[in-house]
This record gives sequence, C-alpha cells and structure tokens, in this order.
Amino acid sequence: MTSLAFTTLNLHPDLLSNLDSLQYHQMTEIQAQSLPHILAGKDVIAQGKTGSGKTAAFGLGLLNQLEAKNFNVQALVLCPTRELADQVAEEIRRLARRLQNIKVMTLCGGMPMGVQLSSLQQGAHIIVGTPGRIEEHLRKQTLNLDDLKVFVLDEADRMLDMGFQPALDAIIEFLPTSRQNLLFSATFPTQIEQIATRIMQNPLRIEVESQHDHSSIAQHFYQVDTPEQRLTALRLVLLQTRPQSSVVFCNTKKDAQMVAEALQQAGFSAEALHGDLEQRDRDQTLIQFANKSIAVLVATDVAARGLDIDALDAVINFHLAHDPEIHVHRIGRTGRAGSKGMAVSFISDKESYKVAVLAEYLDQEIIAEPLPPLSLLKQPPLQAEMLTLQIDGGKKDKLRPGDIVGALTADGVLSADQIGKIKVTDIRSYVAVQRPLAKIALKQLGAGKLKGKNFRARLL
Repeated sequence: MTSLAFTTLNLHPDLLSNLDSLQYHQMTEIQAQSLPHILAGKDVIAQGKTGSGKTAAFGLGLLNQLEAKNFNVQALVLCPTRELADQVAEEIRRLARRLQNIKVMTLCGGMPMGVQLSSLQQGAHIIVGTPGRIEEHLRKQTLNLDDLKVFVLDEADRMLDMGFQPALDAIIEFLPTSRQNLLFSATFPTQIEQIATRIMQNPLRIEVESQHDHSSIAQHFYQVDTPEQRLTALRLVLLQTRPQSSVVFCNTKKDAQMVAEALQQAGFSAEALHGDLEQRDRDQTLIQFANKSIAVLVATDVAARGLDIDALDAVINFHLAHDPEIHVHRIGRTGRAGSKGMAVSFISDKESYKVAVLAEYLDQEIIAEPLPPLSLLKQPPLQAEMLTLQIDGGKKDKLRPGDIVGALTADGVLSADQIGKIKVTDIRSYVAVQRPLAKIALKQLGAGKLKGKNFRARLL
C-alpha cells in the first residue's frame, strides 16, 4: 500500500506542525486506513500488532476533537496493564505538545488513591487507565464521564485474557450513550466480537498485517522431550547465540518464575516479568531490561504487553503459544526496523497438534533441528553489559538526566560514553553504567552532590 502523508488529513494545524517536528510524515498502514474514519467520528475496530502505530491513530483522533477550555474528561483510554497505560499516556502527551494546556492523566492500580483523587479534582481532558482502577473511581463517584466524547479499548484481547470482562461491563454502564467507540486488538477472539456488537454503532472493521517483514526473522524449532531437557535447551541456545537482549516466553506465571530462577542459578543475568510481581519490582525490571542491565527477560504474554524495546536480538518460546496469532505477535518483537532477528521455539511430541496448526498458519513446514552441543555448557553464562544504579531522587527534586551525567563525569572518573540510558521518575532515577565501572560510579555518586544535595544511591 502506498503511504500517505499526515498533511492529507483534516487535522488541527497545531497537531500537524507537531507531527512535522516529531518527524512523523507518512502514516503507517493502520493510521492510513483508520484515521480518516476516526476523524469523521465513526466507530472503528482495528486489528494490528504492536509497533503498527495504533496509539497515534486513536491519539490524534481524540486530540483533534478536544475542547481545551473544558476541563472535564472528554476521552477515556483503557489498557490492560499499567506499563502500557504509561506508554500510551506518554505518546498522547508527545502528540499534544503544541496544543494549549491539554492534561492527560493515568489512573492505574498499584498507585496511591489519594494522589489520583487530588489530581482528578484539578480536572483532566484525557484519562488513560486500567479497568480495575477506572471502575473503582466510577463506583466511588470520583470520576465523572458525562462529557465523554471518545471511548478507546486498547489491546482489548489482553484485557479479556486478564479477566477484566466484569470491570469492562461495569464501566460501559457509566458511559454516555452518545460517544465514539474505538477498539484496537492484536487478535480477534469471539468475545471481542460480542463486546463490539454491544457497544458500537455500525463499526468499520480494519485489519492490517504485521509491520514486521518476517523474512528478517530466522525461525528455529528444537525438539525437547522432558521439562529438564527444555531448560538445558534454553541454556544451550543462549550460550550458542549469546543475544545481548532476549525475551523468553512462558505460558504461565509459575513457569516464568521457575525458568528465571533456573537461569539465575546457572549464572545468567535473567529476571522474571509476570503479574504476581509487586508493581515496583515490575517497573524496575522493565527499566533494567530496557537499559541492557538484564540480558534475559522471562515473561508471560500479558506482562510483555507494553514492552517497548527497539533492539531485541532474540525471542525464545519456552512453550509454544496457545494460539498461532500470539506466536506471530511474540516473534514480531525481534527483527524490527530492518534489523535481523531470531526466534527459537521448543516443541515436544505432546504438542504435535499445536505444531500442525502453527505450520498451517505460517504456511511453512516445521522441522526440528538438532540441539546445540552439550559442550557449550562449559562456556561462561550470559551477562548483561550494563548495571543499573538507583538514585533516591527524581523529578520532584528537580533532577534531570544532565545532572546525573555531570555528577558521574566530574573529575574525569567516567566518560559520557561509559554511561547508558537514564530514566528519571517522580521520586527515583535510574542510570545504566558499564558493568566493570558500576562500583566506581556508585562511589562517585556517594562522594559528589546532585543539585547541591546528597542523594542515596544503590546498585540494583
């Protein structure tokens, strides 16, 4: 499909000039197919994978019709996880940079209710949140949706997988009947069809192929017969290919935890990411993985939604996904933006039916390769190239990334190219430094001052 320019759309001039400054010139396929209808006020169901540009599609649509002077909630975006909600809110703020005084607020579980209540009292144009917390605010009458114009369900399939159907049903009861509904989903199970029928008016259905060219992803399948062999196979593949950043997918939270612990015991830099973790631990794990302080992330499908990592060297399916669409969604996280990616899947005789369904879906023959040699187990385990320092100060202390770089490079102890990604949150900051220099960096932060103050720092 020929790409179209954003300038062909009937968008607010400030939105267009901001898109230009962000270097967003040509629309992705999902944007080109959905935005004209969204801007015309129609209900839209769009099926597209992560990385297809759907956030900008609904973000521009809802920003285009906001009344800035009306500080009541005019748009509600529901996401399955807090990580994804934060990401969506951040992207909408970027798109709204040139618009005057647009307030985007996140309402998610795992965050103090009191802080959310005081923010809500000051008004917000757009709310991005998770179903459980949004339902709670509506029930307690601390959130009013009388002025709502646009209702967005993002990653709708995952919300249902996570058991949010009752919360969704409850939220829908609070919505004004006259509104625009936008539903985005990577897969399209029957329950989504049922929700669409209930809440949408003559919706337009749009389906786009994954933005990834799967010819850039080398797929490998290995036969494993026992749980122990599966774990050995995982170590062998990691030792043979030595990816700097890889995600290992497990079908259950229990398996994700077990596999991460087994890798740690074998000396690998690995962490688990699943729904049973405390929110703070999940946040820290995602930060460390994004800044290359964790080499292997062992995750469930739900937890990995909202994982925004540009350069993922490998995806390993410890177990095959229950659904071939989810398999394609998993492996589409590697081999992005023209780079080469690798996808490895372990299969057993018990999974022959799943393998047959997947082979038909991929339209290719699946042949198991011999496992890498056991002699690889003598090699040193995979370590992350960076380590993360946590500083007990953030935006509320007026800390900025430049202050942290300045403190670390003072007296020439470290150079700027030995420092990796920096993330400053409200009350904490995280900085990645090259592994051999972590202790020196920690000492440097302890000895110096940031903004004229001493902040406590520790190694994660």
